[in-house]
Amino acid sequence: MKNQNSMVFIVFKVLSIILAIVGLSFLLPAAVALYCREYSVLPSFLIPTGISIAVAAAFMIAGRNRKNSLSIRASFVIVATAWIGTCIFGAIPFYASGAIPSLVDAVFESVSGFTTTGATILSEIETLPRSINMWRCLSHWLGGMGIVVLTVALLPLLGIGGFQLVKAETTGPEKGKFTQKITTTAKILWFIYMGLTAIETVLLKIAGMDFIDALSHSFSTLGTGGFSTRNASIAAYDSAAIDTIVFTFMFLAGINFTLYYYAIIRNFTGIKNSTEFKVYLGLNFFAIAAITILELPQYGSFLQSLRYSSFQVSAILTTTGYATWDYTTWNNASQVIILMLFFIGGCSGSTSGGVKVIRWVVLYKQLKSEMMKTIHPHGIFSVRLNKEVIRPEIIYTVSAFFFLYFLLVILTSFIGALFGMDIMTAFSGAVTMVGNVGPGFNMLGPSCNCGWLATPVKCWYCLVMIAGRLELFTIAIFTTIAFWKK
Repeated sequence: MKNQNSMVFIVFKVLSIILAIVGLSFLLPAAVALYCREYSVLPSFLIPTGISIAVAAAFMIAGRNRKNSLSIRASFVIVATAWIGTCIFGAIPFYASGAIPSLVDAVFESVSGFTTTGATILSEIETLPRSINMWRCLSHWLGGMGIVVLTVALLPLLGIGGFQLVKAETTGPEKGKFTQKITTTAKILWFIYMGLTAIETVLLKIAGMDFIDALSHSFSTLGTGGFSTRNASIAAYDSAAIDTIVFTFMFLAGINFTLYYYAIIRNFTGIKNSTEFKVYLGLNFFAIAAITILELPQYGSFLQSLRYSSFQVSAILTTTGYATWDYTTWNNASQVIILMLFFIGGCSGSTSGGVKVIRWVVLYKQLKSEMMKTIHPHGIFSVRLNKEVIRPEIIYTVSAFFFLYFLLVILTSFIGALFGMDIMTAFSGAVTMVGNVGPGFNMLGPSCNCGWLATPVKCWYCLVMIAGRLELFTIAIFTTIAFWKK
């Protein structure tokens, strides 16, 4: 009982620290509110900040002499409850400021922000206070790299529990660390993340955005979320330069951040051997080329067709969800390509959602291996990735993920249809919520929003968005009876 009470205390202690970090992040939109003279919004940011810091300080003082090691079970509990708690906590500014008067809608917007889904219930974004819009985009940025990874980077006091937390949260079938200390790995990832954000902000400012919009869109782009400060998203700027900058950084955000570390230490062999990166490049190239050719009659210019097709391919493949053109107005073949990209996502270890390129690569190689075994029953075949043989456990994990993924998509489609959606809206809504993509088709297309959804559907979508962001397993394990047995 004593050990159990100690573990409960540690869980609440870490959760309080995570919420305090989110609370501190409120200070940036609070500064924007102060600058833009949105004084009525300030309490919505400052009061939760003060409370969260006070609670975290109390837990830190009370537990300063306690051991901070975490079991695997506690790590899963922390990650799952941290994401749920953070999403609810992040809804406070939306609801308290009156920007989103419905509590369910405020939570939905917060969940969509932190999970980097980018599906919004709002129809009028430009009428919101600029500080609220900044917070919407900042939630993408925090959720993109991961609030737990940020906690591990800032708080070495987590000790051996740090790696377990990162394993429970980060994306991809195989988790690891490229430095000896997980805290060092987390710090490097965040420094790279911040560096790319700063570069994009400067470029967008030069291209014509004001500083607040440039920073907000950089947060959304690097977090691969897709919230914008404009009703028409990036299309509102009608700028080829801005389109090109955002396209470039969406593409970069979809790459495994480990490869950036390899580039820094000049380990170009690691980049060259990355099978996933090669496939990611190929998918971008072929999807862009195909749609550019297919949509040439509509745009009448190769450069125009290339501009809009490349942007939308990157936006969907990286699950950012920005829009410069309504792809539902394209011909059917182009729409099928876009729909296929919904099922792929970016690279593992990136801020993108979706199934991830690496899982499709593993599945394809396993299929190829099974076919060879059928042709040559006595042969010995192995699945290789990055020129190395991968463990069978990875293949089993990938297979289990696909089963969970499609099971959740089918269930979510059924729930949508149950509440009156047409089949395509329900299905695309399920894929986009589970995969954290953002826009879908028909009533959930890029020119629509989620405000019209029934309250039970919004609540279910919140759950599946969090499940998708945590790669399904964390939430699935968290809800099993076996997990809670001693």
